[in-house]
Amino acid sequence: MEFTAKQEGDVLVLSLNGDLIGENSGSGILEAANEAINKGVSLCLVDIEHVKYINSSGIGVLITLLTKFRNQGGEVAIVKPSDHVKKLLIITKLTAIFKISDNQQEAMELLKS
Repeated sequence: MEFTAKQEGDVLVLSLNGDLIGENSGSGILEAANEAINKGVSLCLVDIEHVKYINSSGIGVLITLLTKFRNQGGEVAIVKPSDHVKKLLIITKLTAIFKISDNQQEAMELLKS
């Protein structure tokens, strides 16, 4: 799993690439989120277009991100889940707690509404 983190205004944009299986990459993703939160960022966009597989640890990473940002009065949006990942989000009922979008611009609007 590789990821990039960049700040666009008051939004942390995380772009993930590979399998989100938590153990190795989860701590780096959460560390990037903590750094952004410490700078006052309260919104997070997670682009998972290039994530093909997520296991329970990866779901835990997403839920931890959501918890961290919501504790700051913020929100998290997931962008471009593959069909396989989208099915997993539906089965686990995570579609009820995450804002999910097909593109980054729509996700930005969802975060700021």
